Amino acid sequence: MGAETNKDCEVLFEYMRGILYDSWIENFEVGQLSEPFKDLGRGLQIMQNAVNELVAYSAELSKGNLSVEFPKDYNFLCENLKNLHANLNHLTWQAQQVTKGDYSQHVAFLGDFSDAFNEMTRQLKEREEQLKEVAAKAERRAEMIEGYNEFLIEMLSRRKEWLLVVDRDSKEVIYCNKRKQVGGIDSSFCQTCKRRLSFHTDLLNWDGKEQYKVWEMEGEAGTSYRVTSFQMEWRERSSYVHVVIDITDEKRNARHLDSEAYHDPLTGAKNRRFFEEYMGIVLRDELDATICYLQLDGLEYVNETFGHHEGDAYIQGFVEIVKKNFRGGDTFARIGGDEFCVVLSGNMADLINRKLAEIMKEFQEEVYKKYQCSFSYGVLEIEGKENKLTLEEIMEQADDVVYECRLKNIAKYPLIFSTLVE
Repeated sequence: MGAETNKDCEVLFEYMRGILYDSWIENFEVGQLSEPFKDLGRGLQIMQNAVNELVAYSAELSKGNLSVEFPKDYNFLCENLKNLHANLNHLTWQAQQVTKGDYSQHVAFLGDFSDAFNEMTRQLKEREEQLKEVAAKAERRAEMIEGYNEFLIEMLSRRKEWLLVVDRDSKEVIYCNKRKQVGGIDSSFCQTCKRRLSFHTDLLNWDGKEQYKVWEMEGEAGTSYRVTSFQMEWRERSSYVHVVIDITDEKRNARHLDSEAYHDPLTGAKNRRFFEEYMGIVLRDELDATICYLQLDGLEYVNETFGHHEGDAYIQGFVEIVKKNFRGGDTFARIGGDEFCVVLSGNMADLINRKLAEIMKEFQEEVYKKYQCSFSYGVLEIEGKENKLTLEEIMEQADDVVYECRLKNIAKYPLIFSTLVE
């Protein structure tokens, strides 16, 4: 083999190596070869074109460009890639069908990918069925809530209560049953609500931290309101609902009942219930106090002799005089038919004994002339922190003191229970 032949072989070998391994080679000039090697050079040029087409085609596919044109039919180097290209096109179409809700798509030609794809469509179909069920429940719930809202509106529109609905986020008034909902939503309070519900800003600023709250508010001119507040969806808006009820009469009646519960109906003085509760506080808080135990003498005699009407007048006259001589802040209670107690703050037994003697004199001189008037009394001091006695034990001691006073009164006024005074 001559030197020229060796040179042609080296040139062709380097050209073929470049075709297979280099990313870019210069155009090959067949004319540089000797005549016996030119056909081989032309064949390598055809091979170079086929390889270049294969490289360009695979590059586009690697970028996801499925719209790239298929290579020429005679390029058998691209045959497998063309099959992969066709499969990817079909898989893309199947994926598009899945996005439209067609979960019947099935892949059987891509190995592990086929298994993953088929499992994905199965789970998507299952999830869709679950979501449809959830959506159906939500729709039924929304219809139920809407029906409840309409019922609530209809019910409250005929009543005196306010129904105020406030948007949770914007704090706008979505609904108020005290005004006509015409056109768009009026986000402010109407003049009626502003005038009657002076606390309307409190309703707007309620933050809903409590899921449900019942609170009482004071309005103008001594009015009272009970507000029931809770969260709910109102016409597809997260809202706070406030049901406002005027309880002014209820409060007034409650105060009246409370007054009746703690007052003696005949005299207006506090009753035994109030006395026991008040003394419970005095003893619990270890307060210093002076207790006066009073017993109206001869009440049974007056009732039997002059009738119960006169007996009531006897009691009322006694109570009036006692009240007049004690401070308004002192506690005066009728604890029995002819039994009374006065409770004063602090220890002042000597002073109160003198005061009761003055009341006795006034009682006997001022009112009655048909019969002798008198009352027995006993005064005890309660030293708050030193006291160990119960209320029952304190009253027993007071009763002993009253009994001694009563014996003196019987001796002093022997006819009080049996003889008229002329």
